[in-house]
Amino acid sequence: MNRFKVSKFRHTEARLPRRETWISDIRAGTVPSCGNHIKASCSLIAFNSDRPGVLGIVPLEGQGEDKRHVTHLGCHSDLVTDLDFSPFDDFLLATASADKTVKLWRLPAPDGLLPSGPGLVLGPEDVQVEVLQFHPTADGILVSAAGRTVKVWDAAKQQPLTELAAHGDLVQGATWSRDGALVGTTCKDKQLRIFDPRAKPEASQSTWAHENNRDGRLVWTGTQEHLVSTGFNKMREREVKLWDTRLFSSACTSVTLDTSPRSLMPLLDPDSRLLVLAGKGESQLYCYEVAPQQPALSPVTQCLLESALRGVALVPRRALAVMGCEVLRVLQLSDTAIVPISYHVPRKAVEFHEDLFPDTAGCVPASDPHAWWAGSNQQVQRVSLHPACRPHPSFTSRLVPPAGPTPEEAQPAETPVGDADPSEGFSSPPSLLTSPSTPSSLGPSLSISSTSGIGTSPSQRSLQSLLGPSSKFRHAQGTILHRDSHITNLKGLNLTTPGESDGFCANWQRVAMPLLSSGGQVAVLELRKPGRLPDTVLPTLQNGAAVTDLAWDPFDPHHLAVAGEDARIRLWRVPPEGLEEVLTMPEAVLTGHTEKIYSLRFHPLAADVLASSSYDLTIRIWDLKAGAERLRLQGHRDQIFGLAWSSDGRQLATVCKDGHLRIYEPRGSPEPLQEGPGPEGARGARIVWVCDGHCLLVSGFDSRSERQLLLYSAEALASGPLAVLGLDVAPSTLLPSYDPDTRLVLLTGKGDTRVFLYELLPEAPFFLECNSFTSPDPHKGFILLPKTECDVREVEFARCLRLRQTSLEPVTFRLPRVRKEFFQDDVFPDTAVSWEPVLSAGAWLGGANGQPRLLSLQPPDMTPVSQAPREGPARRAPASALYLEEKSDQQKKEELLSAMVAKLGNRVDPLPQDSFEGVDEDEWGTWIRALVWEDLTCAEQQSSCATTTEPALWSPCSATREATAVRSPCTAMKSSPCSPQLEKAHAQQRRPNAAKKKKRTQKATCSMIPFL
Repeated sequence: MNRFKVSKFRHTEARLPRRETWISDIRAGTVPSCGNHIKASCSLIAFNSDRPGVLGIVPLEGQGEDKRHVTHLGCHSDLVTDLDFSPFDDFLLATASADKTVKLWRLPAPDGLLPSGPGLVLGPEDVQVEVLQFHPTADGILVSAAGRTVKVWDAAKQQPLTELAAHGDLVQGATWSRDGALVGTTCKDKQLRIFDPRAKPEASQSTWAHENNRDGRLVWTGTQEHLVSTGFNKMREREVKLWDTRLFSSACTSVTLDTSPRSLMPLLDPDSRLLVLAGKGESQLYCYEVAPQQPALSPVTQCLLESALRGVALVPRRALAVMGCEVLRVLQLSDTAIVPISYHVPRKAVEFHEDLFPDTAGCVPASDPHAWWAGSNQQVQRVSLHPACRPHPSFTSRLVPPAGPTPEEAQPAETPVGDADPSEGFSSPPSLLTSPSTPSSLGPSLSISSTSGIGTSPSQRSLQSLLGPSSKFRHAQGTILHRDSHITNLKGLNLTTPGESDGFCANWQRVAMPLLSSGGQVAVLELRKPGRLPDTVLPTLQNGAAVTDLAWDPFDPHHLAVAGEDARIRLWRVPPEGLEEVLTMPEAVLTGHTEKIYSLRFHPLAADVLASSSYDLTIRIWDLKAGAERLRLQGHRDQIFGLAWSSDGRQLATVCKDGHLRIYEPRGSPEPLQEGPGPEGARGARIVWVCDGHCLLVSGFDSRSERQLLLYSAEALASGPLAVLGLDVAPSTLLPSYDPDTRLVLLTGKGDTRVFLYELLPEAPFFLECNSFTSPDPHKGFILLPKTECDVREVEFARCLRLRQTSLEPVTFRLPRVRKEFFQDDVFPDTAVSWEPVLSAGAWLGGANGQPRLLSLQPPDMTPVSQAPREGPARRAPASALYLEEKSDQQKKEELLSAMVAKLGNRVDPLPQDSFEGVDEDEWGTWIRALVWEDLTCAEQQSSCATTTEPALWSPCSATREATAVRSPCTAMKSSPCSPQLEKAHAQQRRPNAAKKKKRTQKATCSMIPFL
């Protein structure tokens, strides 16, 4: 700063709000990208959630004490790498993703619905999109960077206006200048480039920015001539540089901060020129004032945060509390909350300060893409921040027109917040967004919905417990077992199997999973041999075609069926000792389908019976022993999402993309026996028989892409679902794993971190929620193992396998019980012997039916808890009111004293003095006289000896009375008298000690009086 001019921001202070004003109860996530993970408009906040491809949406402001509710928007099939709000339309959001696309979303106005799909899609690119930004002056123009490519898009036409010249390495940042004429980029090749997109695709200027190629960022100041970059130097120190585009060969000034591996995220307000620097994973914010005229980067203040920072964003100036002198507001994204941090200049808060709040850019664009590309440099009209000048003119972009009333019709676009101080209360109005879990109305069926988001609130759980029964599994605990039981160092897994496949399969002996290598290879791992796999190539099954699904024979643990994209099913025989060499020849090959196969299901009771579904819209039932097709089911009009056998093996149910459920009796007719309405969404679905075959559970999506569960009666599909339960918003289909013994269903999706648990009932309330299991990182697959793998002594009612990117982990679900020494027969009923066939393929095809044999899981040395002796009721002390009611103070004191004495008297351990032996009364008197004699002076003792005839005083201890005699000191004095000087010195020496001994003797005598 100029030494003769003092900055008006020199006393700026950062204020952390009270914890109750945070936007809490969120689960934020971060991805390895160049984005800031959170953005804000004047109305909404969007941030990365912990689920891949899902954003959290929450209102910026609130009203009163109402808590703001977070809703979730499933945007992409992969990680969201960057996001940005339109500078003109508060409800227009752009998202970039690792799925190589950019999408534009129209977020809902009050009482609106979340969009079921994007308004526009740009791309796809060759690699994932790293960064994007809206144009600051023209509506409908964006810049995006993917790999080494930077494109300027005309969103309305969904095509690029220009593609800038290729960079030397990964582009880490691309930003518009404030006037919208130039684009600045930072690259991993350490170069800082300036482009004029309308003039030429090549860089007009370039220079070496930072000497280290780690993550670098770039922001423009309020002018076209100056910009700020952050990065690392050779010593890996973080540094900030101010650049002048007119002298671009070197930086105007540079500031070195510290040594840290965290990259800096710069946020610069062009009106105040305040620069905020934040590091991912750190708990501190730096604030600088940028003065291009000096040039200088002057420190203003620092702010210590209460939690680690995952992302950061600036709130637009039009949303600041200007009457509270709030010059800046930063939103900190942490793991569980969004914290608003306000920067205030301490001034009188009763008037508007024009020097702190100059006119700022409004929300009406200056031009359209055509005019800007033709050369228009018209700037956005500036508006005053004075509360008297509000509300400002509003704007609704035509890129993605709203479905209902526009935001400005529903409410003023600019809410007067000038009199509010967010540091004092950051309270917000009711959510502008409707939760995606709003119950669907499906005719006469009952709808049950939980709060959309991460979990059900305590108040809802309490309400549910009051309105209906609760599950005995509500306190279930899921735990990942010790690392010694893991199979690690997995490499080359194929994680792109179709959504109709579970991704891998397992039985009680081994697990099979497809690999990414060519030829459709399948790895087979032994569960009894956990540990780290060797770095060498594993022996595999050479399937010959890409794997679409695979399944183990439930009656033969060595028999594996693999479906391929070549419309063939290959049957493999794995040696009993495991796969030790590459197998290239299958045991048999089934041909008949004309399109790709995507689902395989073995019959639950009959041996060698397999059902398969294909893109040819048929389901074929095979006799594996004969190697031939026996039955073919028809009637589907679109892709078959899933199929499932009933528990008795008589019927087969399917869910289809055409929006219908169907139930077949394969041996009776190739046409469906029943049809009914299925999920509204067409993104994927699964089906499973539940409640002893009386009901069907379907997991799918509604019209707003919210994941939901639908429960149907197997006898009346046409009447619609009995109940609908909305869960959350996520891109992956929920994979249900049902345990018929406990009626529990475990639900999770590929890429999820949470496993939902519900107990299912055939009558209301249908769904009983249990504790969910949350893993530290996303899983790629989740499979339920047979019941016999559970440890019943630890009340383990389910064991699963969780597939990660590089490991396979067993997960156990246990129920906390007090009397675990007994067999919990209410948790472990007799289970079906699922590993023994009841019928042969020929018998089942001939019309025979059967029931599986049941097996008790009770160990021989355990007693069922239902037969355990009852424990006596615990003794409960009467309430204190029974003692203290209508009694005087004296009675209360006496009873309290009696209770204390009684309590002391109940002690079993003896006190130390109880083991001491007593002495006679005459011995006590003799001992006390001896103590008194020692305290007398020599003269007093001589006087006493002259008047007494007793020759000596004896020791009080009767046991040593004859052996030890304590003679009077005057006897020694008679034999050897001392001089008067010596006697005087001796008396002075003893006088202080004599006084102390005299006091102790008096106290001892008083205490012994009752015993003398």
